[in-house]
Amino acid sequence: MNQKGGVGKSTTAVNLGASLATLGHRILLVDMDPQGNCTSGAGVNKAAIEASTYDAVVMGVPLPGVVVTTPTERLDIAPADARLAAAEVELVPQIARESKLKTSLAAVRDRYDVILIDCPPSLGLLTVNALTAAEACLIPVQCEYYALEGLTQLVETIGLVRRHLNPGLRVAGVLLTMVDPRTKLSDQVSAEVRRHFADLVFKAEIPRSVRLAEAPSYGQPVSAYAPSSRGAAAYADLAVEVAERFGLRPHLEGAPAGSPDRSGPRRDDTEAAAVPPGLNPTTMVRGDYGD
Repeated sequence: MNQKGGVGKSTTAVNLGASLATLGHRILLVDMDPQGNCTSGAGVNKAAIEASTYDAVVMGVPLPGVVVTTPTERLDIAPADARLAAAEVELVPQIARESKLKTSLAAVRDRYDVILIDCPPSLGLLTVNALTAAEACLIPVQCEYYALEGLTQLVETIGLVRRHLNPGLRVAGVLLTMVDPRTKLSDQVSAEVRRHFADLVFKAEIPRSVRLAEAPSYGQPVSAYAPSSRGAAAYADLAVEVAERFGLRPHLEGAPAGSPDRSGPRRDDTEAAAVPPGLNPTTMVRGDYGD
C-alpha cells in the first residue's frame, strides 16, 4: 500500500505474486483498486468477469465464487471492476464496514500460502479494509522526492489501524521502486529511506524498466513477458527475500530454494521484445513505470 499513485503497487502485486508462484507457493491476488490494473496485469479480462471484489466486500458474495485462475500456474486472483469505486460510499452505513474484506478472506485463507492485496492510491475505506485484513503491509516507495513526503502520513495511518482495528498489523518491508542508478536523486532517496527504515528496506530494488512498463499491456507478469530482463530478475530476488522473511516453504519438489542463477547472458531492456501472436503492439498502454 501507498496512498501515492504510480509508485508500483499493482506492478509489485502482480510480479511478486508470479515470482512467489514460481518458487512453488500458492498465491491469491486480491484487487481492491477500482482501476483494476492488477486484474488486467495478471492476464484476466475485466470485461469477462462475472463477479468481483465489489460483490464480495459490498454484496456479501462468498469469495470462492469470485476468485478466478490466471495464466500463471499457482496464481489466482479476486478481480476488480469499476463498480468498486462506489464501495467507498456504499460501505459507510454498513455495520463493521472496516472488516468486510477480512470476513470474506476467511473462506479462502487456508487454500493459499500468501494472499496479496493490491490497494488503491488513497487512504479510504478500501485501503482500511485491506489493512484490517492483513497481517503485514509492504510499502513501495518511488525513488523521487514527493514519495518521501507521504511516508509520514502513511505510517500514521498504519498506526491508527493497529491501535483501533488490527493490533497484529506490521510493516513487512519497504520496497524501493523506479530506481535509476544514473541519477543522484535515486541515490539520495534510497539513502534517506534506508536511514529511516533500516532493515525493513528490502535489499532488492526495482529498476526503472521498459519491460516492466510493457508487460501489463500483454496481460503477463514480467517473468513471462521478458524473463531475462532486469525487472524480472529484481522481482525474483524480492520473492526470495519475502519468502525468507515469512518463513515460506515451497510445496513443489525441486522448486528453487534461492535466487535463480543469473550468470548467463541477459537481454538488455533496450532490445525489442517479441510480440505474442495475435497482439498488436500499437495498443500498448502506459504501465506503472513510465516510458
